[in-house]
Formats: sequence, C-alpha cells, structure tokens
Amino acid sequence: MEETPVRTGSQHFLPRLLHPKHEFGQRILDFERQIALMAIINRTPDSFYDGGRTFALQAAVDASLRAVSDGADWVDIGGAPFAPGPAIPAAEEANRVVPVIQAVREASDVVISADTFLPEVAQQAIAAGANVINDTTGLRNRDLAAVIAETRTHVIITHSLAEPRTVLGRPTYADVVTEVAEFLVRQVEHAVSLGIGEDRILIDPGHDLNKNTLHSLEITRRFSEIAGLGYPTLAAVSNKDFIGETLNLPKKARVEGSLAAAVMCALGGARVLRMHNVAAARSAINVVEAAMGWRQPAYLKHNMGDFNEPC
Repeated sequence: MEETPVRTGSQHFLPRLLHPKHEFGQRILDFERQIALMAIINRTPDSFYDGGRTFALQAAVDASLRAVSDGADWVDIGGAPFAPGPAIPAAEEANRVVPVIQAVREASDVVISADTFLPEVAQQAIAAGANVINDTTGLRNRDLAAVIAETRTHVIITHSLAEPRTVLGRPTYADVVTEVAEFLVRQVEHAVSLGIGEDRILIDPGHDLNKNTLHSLEITRRFSEIAGLGYPTLAAVSNKDFIGETLNLPKKARVEGSLAAAVMCALGGARVLRMHNVAAARSAINVVEAAMGWRQPAYLKHNMGDFNEPC
C-alpha cells in the first residue's frame, strides 16, 4: 500500500461537489453542509447484522419508522443480500421490499432507497415511493439504468468486482483506492451516457465488497480520494468484517469501531453514512457537523456565565 503525506492545518476534507444539493421528493439534502444518516433495513431471513430480526413485514416497517424517530435522514430497504448464496427471484425480492417502502412513504417524507440490482424490483420500488436505487453492482445492468433514467430517480453507484451472490476468492489490487476511483469514474460516465443526470448520482467505494480488511482500511484512510471525484459519497462501514477483524470482535460488539470508521470517512468527505446503530450514529454526526460549523450545539451553558455550572 502506498503512503500518502499527512495533511496539516485543517483535519477534514471538503469535496468540491458538482451538484451539492440533491432533491429527494420533498426533502433537499445540501451535501456542502450536511452529512446524511442512512439507516439499514434488511428484509431478509439471513441478513448480515440482525439475522432476520426485520424479516417480518411489520417488524421492517416499525424498524424503519423507529430509525426516522432516532434521527435517520434516509432509510435503505433491501430484500436480497450481496453475500454469496442462491439468487433471489425478482418477484420474491419485490414482495419483500415494496410493501415496506409503501408503508414508510405513507408515514414519512424520509429519503428511501431500494437496495437492489434488478430492474423489475427497482421499477416497483420507485412506484411505491423510493427516491433512490442503491445498486451494489455499480450499474452494470443497462435495463436497470434505463429504469432509473426514465423515472428520474437517484442512484448510488457502488464498486464491486464480482456479481452479487457469487464467490470471489482472494481479490487483489495494485492500488485499491486508485482502481476503485477509476471504476467509479467509468461507471458514472456510463450512467450519464444512458441518460441519468449527474445531479442524481451518488457513489460508494464499497467497503468489504470483494475487498479484504487491509483494502477496506486503506479506503477508509484515503477516503478523500473517492470523495474528491465530485459526487456525494457514501460510506457503508457499519459492523462490517473489516471492523471485526481489526478489533477481533463479533458483529454485536462493533458499534464503537463502526463509529470511528464512519467519522474518519466523514472527515475524509463522506456525505452519507450507512449505519445500523442509528441513535449512536446520529450523535456522532451531530458532533462532526457542529465542529464543522454546520449546526449549532443543542444549548450553550458551559463557561457562558459568571459561574461555571455543571451541565
């Protein structure tokens, strides 16, 4: 792995975004002055983190609305894992995600993304109220791109090497950050050529997706090189294997490590953080945004008067 110079002075990176403000239905997110918190809702029986806790329809809806109450700006709803395993038929995946999207949209103006790479599922998800398609294949499917272009929906273009649900042994990179950045630039250009507006594109380097722990740590350290491409960049670090391997901890004990990685990415220019532990992540984001000068503290009392009263 190449060494990069340590930056001095300001210890955070402010990416120059081509389109800082993105409109998601009734919500406008200004990524020049805001870090959006994306909550994760997996309606799968074998989900990576919760092991199927939100597989039941009402459980998924309740978890989504609880995340909004806890401070999520965005809810990402998925019905098919990326991890190796049998393919999920489009009809089954749609039956999992569409009713959740519809129920959440009826109750809230929160940004909703459908975590899918199938055009049939994307079409139904958008009709139900999704604002964004979160595509972990990096928009390789022209039919999916056509759905996104026709509906003027936002898309998250994510880096990965292998097809979803397939095994890729020992992924190798000469320079993981450079190669991820080059892939994302190519796929953004491809998206634009297929009619998707630049103002509706976000990118994700894909921590742990066909990458080992050293690769994901390198991406975290050099996140500014991805964020500097000019598109709002998502960091999906929550409770992932690179956190567990770094700390030698199981999934349920990775909250603090996940928050550390998320904050590091935010200081490197990440403008969307995809997190399981919403309340904790909301607190972390609020502190970062306050330190950036983007939000005011909830109150000011410490050393603000003649006497220093305990807070």
